[in-house]
Amino acid sequence: MFALVDCNNFYVSCERVFNPALCGRPVVVLSNNDGCFIARSEEAKAIGLGMGAPAFKSEHLLRRHKVAVYSANFTLYGDMSARVMNTLAGFSPDIEIYSIDECFLGLEGFGRFDLEEYARQIRRTAYRNTGIPVSIGIGPTKTLAKAANRMAKKNPDLQGVAILRTEADIHAALKNMAVEDVWGIGHRYAAFLHQRDIHTALDFSRLPAPWVRKHLHITGARVQEELNGRSCLVLELVRPAKQTICTSRSFGTPVSAFEEMQHAVAHFTSKCAFKLRREHSKASLLTVFACTSPFAPKEERYWGTRTIGLGEPSNDTILLLAAAERALAALFRTGYGYKKAGVIVGGIVPGGIPGQTVLSLFQEDPVPEKEVRTGLVMEALDRLNARYGPGTVRMASDIRSGWKQRQERLSPHYTTSWNDIIEVKT
Repeated sequence: MFALVDCNNFYVSCERVFNPALCGRPVVVLSNNDGCFIARSEEAKAIGLGMGAPAFKSEHLLRRHKVAVYSANFTLYGDMSARVMNTLAGFSPDIEIYSIDECFLGLEGFGRFDLEEYARQIRRTAYRNTGIPVSIGIGPTKTLAKAANRMAKKNPDLQGVAILRTEADIHAALKNMAVEDVWGIGHRYAAFLHQRDIHTALDFSRLPAPWVRKHLHITGARVQEELNGRSCLVLELVRPAKQTICTSRSFGTPVSAFEEMQHAVAHFTSKCAFKLRREHSKASLLTVFACTSPFAPKEERYWGTRTIGLGEPSNDTILLLAAAERALAALFRTGYGYKKAGVIVGGIVPGGIPGQTVLSLFQEDPVPEKEVRTGLVMEALDRLNARYGPGTVRMASDIRSGWKQRQERLSPHYTTSWNDIIEVKT
């Protein structure tokens, strides 16, 4: 059996933990530059605020219903996610963190437990430890656990827990689930199935297996097997190594000056370098891109991108910054107001772990003295920033100026900044 634990309206719930006055009130969280809705409380959904809808088009609803509006505070959300996952890890030896607000728990060998009571204990403990409400779905496969979780969230009578044990339970759940709501069936496949009068998950589960494999390929075949109670997807206890790492931002106001763009790209590059070191990896390629708004007049649009080969894989911020500056100089065009830019590192290989070294064909010394020195510098940089806060020590070119995002409604970093810790006055 598998359990899928999903945090309810996670970003909104994080804001409510530290501001209980928001409970029972419509709350929304906005995307980068305070653009679109990326999280909504149940109250906000009820008044018609759509997921992904531009906030400026709903200003009348926001004012009329006194909706609490927040800029995305990803630092807070990431830390709260870690606290939830640490709590959940105490309930099963096998855990797969699927996303920032979801994880699978392996329940093999839990047959002597009352699974419903165990799930309710998980909910109570997660809420007590973090203040985040969760819903739990349990099933014999990961896809059925996902379906059960959907039931737990949609049906208030289930009080946050749904279990699909028997064939009758599974039949009833699939009969009431639209095919587009099945985990693994995207919009394109859903439209294809609806055209052929296949509207529910139950309809899909009963299709001939050869037909499914022919038209929906191996992905669709696995989904069908999972819906029929045959597990094909195992828990990923170790996250696969990343193939690429990207850091990009949309700017609060268009950037037209090269120096300002240079500062932004330097910041993104430093972030990528830190992520590489955290992953114990090194990159062989670095790509810089910058673009104007897609809604600008045609003659004012521009998309530029350049890729630089690093010669030898590296996670050294200084080396990556030099490559990023060369790439930016090659792609930058004056006369445009850039709305977004970013840095992508690719060709990622293991690095930073003793005994794991990728050698160059022309490299004589396996570990050159210069590489040892820069590695020690980067290690000291990361330790200082971990102790005193991100950005405490950084490269001179990594200066945040006019390119920064618009975050006019940002909540404090309650759990990651000493200055933002809540003070209780008696």
